[in-house]
Amino acid sequence: MINAWKTLTAEQHQIIKRIFGSSLLLLIGFSWPQANLFNICCFLLAYLIAGLPVLKTAGRNLMHGKLFDENFLMSLATLGALAIQQWPEAVAVMLFYTIGDFFEDLAVNRSRRSITDLLDLRPETAHILDADQKLQTVDPATISIGDTLLVKPGEKVPLDGIVVDGSSYLNTAALTGETKPVLAEKGTSILSGTIAVNGTLKVKVQKTFNDSTVSKILELVENASEQKTNVENFITRFSRVYTPVVVLSAIILAILPPLFFNQSWLVWIYRALDFLVISCPCALVISVPLSYFSGIGAASKIGVLVKGSNFLEGLQKVNTIVFDKTGTLTKGEFSVIATAPINIDSQQLIHLAALAEQSSPHPIAQALVKSDPLPKSSEQLTNIQEIVGYGVQANYQGKQLLVGNARLMEKNSVMGFQAVTPTTGTLVYVAYDGHYVGCLTVADTLKNDAAAAIKSLKQLGIKDIVMLTGDNYATAKNTADRLGINSFKAELLPQDKLRIVKEYQQQSIGKVAFVGDGLNDTPVLAGSDIGIAMGALGSDAAIEAADIVLMHDNPGAIPQVFSISQKTSRIAIENIIFALSIKGIFLVLAAVGIATMWEAVFADVGVTIIAVLNSLRLLKPAAVG
Repeated sequence: MINAWKTLTAEQHQIIKRIFGSSLLLLIGFSWPQANLFNICCFLLAYLIAGLPVLKTAGRNLMHGKLFDENFLMSLATLGALAIQQWPEAVAVMLFYTIGDFFEDLAVNRSRRSITDLLDLRPETAHILDADQKLQTVDPATISIGDTLLVKPGEKVPLDGIVVDGSSYLNTAALTGETKPVLAEKGTSILSGTIAVNGTLKVKVQKTFNDSTVSKILELVENASEQKTNVENFITRFSRVYTPVVVLSAIILAILPPLFFNQSWLVWIYRALDFLVISCPCALVISVPLSYFSGIGAASKIGVLVKGSNFLEGLQKVNTIVFDKTGTLTKGEFSVIATAPINIDSQQLIHLAALAEQSSPHPIAQALVKSDPLPKSSEQLTNIQEIVGYGVQANYQGKQLLVGNARLMEKNSVMGFQAVTPTTGTLVYVAYDGHYVGCLTVADTLKNDAAAAIKSLKQLGIKDIVMLTGDNYATAKNTADRLGINSFKAELLPQDKLRIVKEYQQQSIGKVAFVGDGLNDTPVLAGSDIGIAMGALGSDAAIEAADIVLMHDNPGAIPQVFSISQKTSRIAIENIIFALSIKGIFLVLAAVGIATMWEAVFADVGVTIIAVLNSLRLLKPAAVG
């Protein structure tokens, strides 16, 4: 109980005190069976304790021309109730409205915490090593590119950089939602907001504080609620018309029956006041935006940042998703996926290729070196020649070693060589001592959850899934087949991708989403209806241009956020139907005198609380599964 109290804000503490004080005075007032000056004073004091903020807000809004809002309706209805000496009812309206306001505030804070907990990453201090290698504690905002940070075990990485010394596992859960630690060692690029678990790291700063991953993420979150959905805009327009109409209806209800049918003024004024309390559009005004805010919070729990509720709503209208290949569906890291040795085993074949390529910075050469299962020989290569457009020629153990493409084999008249038609990836041929000893296929590897993501998107009703790549046709087809993608286009330039997405936008009935990661994807991300960027390893420009950012680069999060979008929209519509239905019923009951002000309180505040609780279902773990 004490811990729960500590988690509340100062404003929430004040609301609880007001609720407690008003409730106590209301009970004391009820303890006297007949009205007298003492219990009337108790009721009035209870009314002011609960309702003074509402009255102040209504007066302030009135001065600024905002006449028909929920504060105005509450004030008008309760002051009218006091005027006709319905003291307990007036207090009850303000008291229960305050309780509803408290639950609303709790709900908003819970939704916000689901985001800020994920993004509570910004360290207040950082440790840097000066020119004399002395440790200084400074404000992260004062650090420049090229400075060296010292990150100790348990500390957050304050700025993006590259590890120059030390090693440690990093807790990346705050950025990615993944609990599995990631090893960082010399040469590893690390992001601000991650936490060093078990080792000390020296990190060379690559981005200033304002450009760091943490700052960019926080900026995205701060701006996320500014973009409104069509549903939210509809509710805003609806309220502007709805509120004056119900106020006018209440006036007519209070005046016409007494004037034309000789009815009691007191009875019909009371009914009109009931009508006003019930008609307050709080449930709609609060719960619909809260539904989308909760949806953004639910997405943040799985490491997905949605830049606005309109983009979350837009996902459910997507029926075509276009994927970039490299770095999006694949890891962007080459590896040996097949070998075809002749007269030697596969390990020896890879070893020979790795020996020849060990000094080359080319990605395919590095893939061969990483794939080598055998220890490096103490005997060095001699006469190493890198022949541009062909491969590498060297002497190993006194014999010629050739590693490269088919032209290198043909140029050297290698015995037994026969070119192979590639089905995917890049072929690397190996010859030793003038004899052909086999070839290796090097290709980009699929991300672990890419195929499952494609399957889930199909199950969610996405009709067209397309893959675009600058790679060759054979490689593109093999990748598409392994992923279960029927439509793909290969050998594309960046401008080709944008043109193709525009064509899909013209042909598609719904929206077109594009998923990419690189600088070359930026125009397409900006030009698509919904741009989704890989945020962990993607370029800054791509992240900036995108509408949705996947902080862990896993395609598996895409169907999850689509599912959250559908659930969010469904809950928002449920709230609208529920609120309007209950209010409609109680408005009729109030007009004919069946509903009292107590029922009016439930119809307003009760509906609001139920709608808010319904919105919060999005934050349950099941909503993000």
